[in-house]
Amino acid sequence: MATPSSRTALSDYCLRALGHPVIEVNLDDDQMEDRIDEAIQYYQEYHSDAIVRNYRKHEVTAADITNEYITVPESLLYIRRVLPVKGANSSVGDFSIDYQLHMNDLFGLRDPGDLLSYELTKQYMSLIDLKINGVTEQVTFNRHQNIVKLDSIRWGTDITAGQYIVFEGYETLDPETYTNVYNDMWLKRYVTALFKRQWGLNLIKFEGIQLPGGVTLNGRQTFDDANAEIEKLEEQLRLNHEDPPDFFVG
Repeated sequence: MATPSSRTALSDYCLRALGHPVIEVNLDDDQMEDRIDEAIQYYQEYHSDAIVRNYRKHEVTAADITNEYITVPESLLYIRRVLPVKGANSSVGDFSIDYQLHMNDLFGLRDPGDLLSYELTKQYMSLIDLKINGVTEQVTFNRHQNIVKLDSIRWGTDITAGQYIVFEGYETLDPETYTNVYNDMWLKRYVTALFKRQWGLNLIKFEGIQLPGGVTLNGRQTFDDANAEIEKLEEQLRLNHEDPPDFFVG
């Protein structure tokens, strides 16, 4: 299939690109699975199309309160912010200052001067909140731990079991859910190059052996050609498809 939508279809596509079934490609099934995993990991690490911004809500449990951290999925790469946590004693709903401000002023923001005054008022309120309540939620997160710590809240007091926390972050796309990932042009070429390098590596130990008909195996050349293709593809990815280094800052 020219447009693979599964791991098996992607593997078959890459084998055909290397000459199968006209040429016997000496690869084990486990080797091909490993190379696909390696390619997807590299793709998710650097390709902008492999990452999506997402809002994920989490209902706080008693275990979270005891642990003082929240377990998150492995697909979560970065957390940009946590939506403000409202404690049990905070002013919310119809009694909050923000709500009253919106109710009183929303319909009067027709003049540019009114909008400027509104913005200045909001900034002033934010400054007062910062001075009285301190900084907003400080987040400690490393994707290899798969846990999020909120350093500026008191677990069990500022937040209790049954409340919700909302994270804004970036997650990797799961190819099994979004199968179009398997048809990505760069990914197909990269997996093919990884297959080719593995094939060459398998044949290196037979280098120089002459087969019936005068054919001589040259695994070293296949290996070197594949390495050159891989380097070119990785450079292309970093130059053309990677987000800027400061993309997740701010």
